[in-house]
Amino acid sequence: MTSRDDIAALGKRINQSIVGQEAMVERMLLGLLSNGHLLIEGLPGLAKTRAIKALAKNLDAKLSRVQFTPDLLPSDITGSEVYLAEGGKGIFKFQGGPIFANLVLADEINRAPAKVQSALLEAMEERQVTVGGESRALPELFLVMATQNPIEQEGTYPLPEAQLDRFLMHVQVGYPDENAEGDIMRLVRNEEKEASSSKTAAKHEVLAQQAVFDARKEITAVTVSEPVEKYIVALVYGTRTPAKLDADLAKWIEVGVSPRASLALDKVSRSHAWLKTRDYVTPDDVRAIVHDVFRHRLILSYEAHASGMTADQVIDRLVERVAVS
Repeated sequence: MTSRDDIAALGKRINQSIVGQEAMVERMLLGLLSNGHLLIEGLPGLAKTRAIKALAKNLDAKLSRVQFTPDLLPSDITGSEVYLAEGGKGIFKFQGGPIFANLVLADEINRAPAKVQSALLEAMEERQVTVGGESRALPELFLVMATQNPIEQEGTYPLPEAQLDRFLMHVQVGYPDENAEGDIMRLVRNEEKEASSSKTAAKHEVLAQQAVFDARKEITAVTVSEPVEKYIVALVYGTRTPAKLDADLAKWIEVGVSPRASLALDKVSRSHAWLKTRDYVTPDDVRAIVHDVFRHRLILSYEAHASGMTADQVIDRLVERVAVS
């Protein structure tokens, strides 16, 4: 099997455990392939935790889950040096925290104070943790999936825009449709039956980490033509100089996206094209993921908020106004 076949099979196995959230599963694979981190926003019970657990179950990867709370400390994330008495002598030994895993679920990241969020986001950016003056590298395969509830904001610490920018994508998860709702109930009933039976669970195939590294190497060879590259730049600059495109956009956008947005749009669009079995990027690949890349990087004006405009609606207008050259 090729690397693309391996990743496609991985996605299929995850979708067998996650019903009605195919878009979220695809974004999770895109984050894994693009070597970036995800911020997942959705109401409780929409399979956010189940999704990353299914990924860990089907991939040879260690999973850590951290429930963010107001009393959490940075050392609870990164680990700390612990004093141990060995052979009559006391020594300090480093004990790594949950950040030293391949897949890290940061549940309700906006529940923890700023210093804890900063410790996590620094590790995400630098791919290392420094404790006691010594830096320790994180695993080569490293994906953070942070979640937050879009409704309940009492007692939360919203992530600053500069820290939001470090997430590759901001994925919004909605309710499944009526058909999927019935499938979810049947899936859970079958799982309960299997768990209560005396039969030994059948062994399932686990994908080696090397398959992900091979896929990433292939994605670097995906080509981006000059017109598509100009289209990406035009979308980015459209957020910075919106008055040149549309009077309403100029009223709605207060601050445009950073250069990280263009890098992310280029990287994720190549991963998207690769998943669609192409070795070149089309404008459709860019449009397919531009909302996930831009929605947490755009800063809307007071007038936009007062008018009830969302980031997705602003991005829709942006895509309408920017043509492929």
